[in-house]
Amino acid sequence: MLDESQNTRMRGAWLPPLASTLTTLPLALFAFGYAGLSPMACDSCNGAEADRFTESFDVAFTVLSAGLVASLILLVLSWCLPWTRRYASRRGILAVGAPAMVLIAFVMFLGLVRWPS
Repeated sequence: MLDESQNTRMRGAWLPPLASTLTTLPLALFAFGYAGLSPMACDSCNGAEADRFTESFDVAFTVLSAGLVASLILLVLSWCLPWTRRYASRRGILAVGAPAMVLIAFVMFLGLVRWPS
């Protein structure tokens, strides 16, 4: 049985999604910009080293892109949940998960790329 207080509109329910938006979007912009500029690290590479870098970069960039899309989905879901007390914890988890997903995807990107020495 659902308690009536669970369906009451919650004041300040927009704060976690707003904080998440203000955190996630700059982080995602930085991660995407860094990944977009990182092929310049291998401008002077040639031969096997360039091939190794290119192959690893292609995989890593795909992983980063998927992670950024997943973080965007989490962010939108945190905004779309009803503004009732019943969904407060879910909204908070989704709001925290969006920037965390960006950081996880960025760390995976950095780990997957075989940087030139």
